[in-house]
Amino acid sequence: MNDLRIDWLRAFVAAVDGGSLSAATRVVHRSQAAVSMQVKKLEQAVGAPVLLRDARRLELTPQGRRLLPHARRVLGAHQEAQAAVLQPGLSGQVCFGIPEDYAIGYLQRVLGAFSASYPAVELTLVCAQSTALIPQVRDGAVDVAIVTQGRPGRGRLLFHEPLVWVASRSTEVWREETLPVAVYEKGAVVRALTESALASSGRRYRLAYHSPSLVGQVVAAQSGLAVAVLARCAVPESLQVIDSRHGLPPLPPVPVAMIARPQQGRSAEARALQAQIVALLSAAA
Repeated sequence: MNDLRIDWLRAFVAAVDGGSLSAATRVVHRSQAAVSMQVKKLEQAVGAPVLLRDARRLELTPQGRRLLPHARRVLGAHQEAQAAVLQPGLSGQVCFGIPEDYAIGYLQRVLGAFSASYPAVELTLVCAQSTALIPQVRDGAVDVAIVTQGRPGRGRLLFHEPLVWVASRSTEVWREETLPVAVYEKGAVVRALTESALASSGRRYRLAYHSPSLVGQVVAAQSGLAVAVLARCAVPESLQVIDSRHGLPPLPPVPVAMIARPQQGRSAEARALQAQIVALLSAAA
């Protein structure tokens, strides 16, 4: 096998994350023909197809699935090396946004590594739901954010986070004929997936509680008011995970992505934070 060039891997990962070669062009800033050629050269180097593509779909081949996590790690390490070597003396400010549930599972890892690499950078943290963070990044109030990827191609896909049903350990609220459910705010991806799963299964339910707050979801479940759906990384020990054995339908994982303010307004500090996030979190995708 020949060497795998960074630009080939970058085109491959961008195509997978965006769902098409045309979506990849916006990430790598090359024409669709150029992206297609880079993927073709990657496949020649690998000795097998990595993508199945036509006018309507793009899918990973078995070889592509094996290559993808390694490609992400290579690209993350490359970005991290660039940030460390080219920008070692950063001392400005950067605003980072993350929802509460992802903060529980991943924030300490990101902040610890970033602070160690760039101790002079002043980092401001904004904890809010993805529905609030996305417009803040678009408007430039937040430099970089980790969010639930509401649509393909929005941001840089990092990983998929499992969703789980949770309930109080002291009640059996899931036995109610009409299932009481706690949900996030309208427009939230997790709420849409929750209601879709219940509707598809034919399970009768009612919205017993709704709030954009993770704490609110946890309290609603702890009190026995309702079952809730949480990111697996955010489930406290006070709640139990329930599943099909309790009459609940399966839930798909949610794609988690990194988004950043427009390129022309992005600082060196923000670019360094982006590189750190990719290096630390994208291997789980």
